[in-house]
Amino acid sequence: MVTTLAIDCGGGGIKASVLDAAGTMRARPLRVPTPYPLPPSLFVKTLLNLGGRLPAADRLTVGMPGMVRHGVVVATPHYVTRSGPRSRVDPDLVAEWSGYDARSALAEAFGIPALVLNDAEVHGAGVVAGTGCELVLTLGTGLGSALFDGGLLAPHLELSHAPVRWGTTYDTYVGEPERRRLGDAFWSRRIRQVVDGLRPVFRWDRLYLGGGNSRLIRPEQLARMGDDVVVVPNTAGIVGGVRAWELVADRYDPTP
Repeated sequence: MVTTLAIDCGGGGIKASVLDAAGTMRARPLRVPTPYPLPPSLFVKTLLNLGGRLPAADRLTVGMPGMVRHGVVVATPHYVTRSGPRSRVDPDLVAEWSGYDARSALAEAFGIPALVLNDAEVHGAGVVAGTGCELVLTLGTGLGSALFDGGLLAPHLELSHAPVRWGTTYDTYVGEPERRRLGDAFWSRRIRQVVDGLRPVFRWDRLYLGGGNSRLIRPEQLARMGDDVVVVPNTAGIVGGVRAWELVADRYDPTP
């Protein structure tokens, strides 16, 4: 039986567990705060230390924020800051992360095949039905997104950095700081407005709302979004670590 070490890397915390081939957790999930500042070397060390506290696995899946193409980081929003999300960007960290081959580095550090994707993509792998056009939006520190067509992962788009109104991106518009400022009721209304605005853009068959804050959406606002919008558990960010290998296998070889 192939086992997978799945690590879900967020702006505020990093979670991990080991899963069997069916996606069942074989160990209690562990969580550590995301350290800052976070150069790639500390990122690898943090994941290695976390994985060392769990049972040995045959392969590794890592989901992290930002634009990741074939395991290489194009850009990441939080890990280039000096003290965490919304803090000052460090130009030296931007240079270190840009073009960083995270898949190769992690495969070498752990000594097992590795797969590195955007965190919303791994989250989506754990929930999509595999038919039609399925969009996943994760609500947490900011906004994550992943698009699947017929169960296959489409090229990643950093929707979070698109402007939703003058001078404001989706990341800022619905992220955790704004939820705290607005309160859950007004924030839930804003989520519904975002869903309504994106519907004619994607024409999805199913929209999944995940991430740690999805459970805070008020029922009355969720009901107004329609039957094609579903809230899914945040544990999908780890559980998707197994299925993610199937959904990207035809696009590139994830083994080092």
